[in-house]
Amino acid sequence: MSQPRRIEIDRYRYSLPEELIARYPLPLRDQSGLLIYDRGVIEKRTFTELPEIIPAGTRLAFNKTKVIQARLYFRKPTGARIEIFCLEPFHPADYERAFRATGTCSWKCLVGNARKWKGGPVYLSLKRGDKELTVSALMKGNSGEGFTIQFSWDARDVTFGDILQLAGQTPIPPYLQREAEESDRERYQTVYSRDPGSVAAPTAGLHFTGEMIRRLEQKGIRPSHVTLHVGTGTFVPVKEKDAREHHMHTELVIVTGSFLEEWASHAEPFLAVGTTTVRSLESLYWLGVKILNGEEPDPAFIGLKQWEDESLPGNHSLEASLRSLLGYCRQHGLKELVFTTQLMVVPGYRFRTVSGLITNFHMPGSTLLLLIAAFIGEDWRKVYDFALADRFRFLSYGDSSLLLPGGWSGAQQ
Repeated sequence: MSQPRRIEIDRYRYSLPEELIARYPLPLRDQSGLLIYDRGVIEKRTFTELPEIIPAGTRLAFNKTKVIQARLYFRKPTGARIEIFCLEPFHPADYERAFRATGTCSWKCLVGNARKWKGGPVYLSLKRGDKELTVSALMKGNSGEGFTIQFSWDARDVTFGDILQLAGQTPIPPYLQREAEESDRERYQTVYSRDPGSVAAPTAGLHFTGEMIRRLEQKGIRPSHVTLHVGTGTFVPVKEKDAREHHMHTELVIVTGSFLEEWASHAEPFLAVGTTTVRSLESLYWLGVKILNGEEPDPAFIGLKQWEDESLPGNHSLEASLRSLLGYCRQHGLKELVFTTQLMVVPGYRFRTVSGLITNFHMPGSTLLLLIAAFIGEDWRKVYDFALADRFRFLSYGDSSLLLPGGWSGAQQ
């Protein structure tokens, strides 16, 4: 195998004026700007026009993860404030049981002012109805990527999910440079979110309304859903000069057997809503290839490591990959497939599952921008120059783009 070429991250930077960062969303979700890139041609529309723009029969895929109120503020007995940012459950290890936990549970967390927390518990007081509740947090370990924090509380009728909803704050991105507000609870969440677990929103979906989804369905465009729980790693900039040296974060993906059944019966690429959906779908392809390649992964530990796709044969059809995943699920009696992915999509990557992409405008030098550059090639610069010149709004609460490197004929293969 030839040595992978370097990816100079400086080639994927651009100057983003502060005033173009959307620190707040527009009052109406679907009034955002929409840049359309169609085989090199760029035009400006409004997102509310999307149901008229997308042809009937287009396959559309969403990420239905739900953002949790992950940021909690505790106090030491001295009064010093300690911020605890819940990343992922440690014990119980799966999200559903962790949110239902009563009395105690442990999470992998980031800790603000960690140096001031020398040991012993810290406390959070909150009200549930007319009852006072005290939650304690105890640091149990440090993995290097986060601390293991044990939470405890006395009320057996209160779940940890209740505590997050009552006392947690919305984990809006750090580049918004403001505190979360009550309105962020609703606006930093897609209208179709269902599965709690993300600490960052799949922001391409923030532009959709329930009415727009109904309009799409009336046109014969039936949405499909996957779940990828977005972690804080999505905000980590690529600091290395060669992007291939960047450590890609691991995220959890969940797809149902019915999703795989339906997709395998029409094994065609999707128009994906968001980069997280792209990573989910492309990771599924490579997991199927691993099984076709003779691997028998343990259902408890199935996943795709960073750059693992480059060591696998990429000549299998999408249908063959999906059929192998279906066979694997049937063999192990799985109603849903739960796996992790570290897939990092960079220029030179060949997409197998996605022919069109709806996405926001991303940070310079980020892994998300690298994915865009992989999808539309060097024209990413043309797209971003147009967006900058036309004063589009950037980042999580900003405007949207519809990228069609092969046009609509490619999106409807």
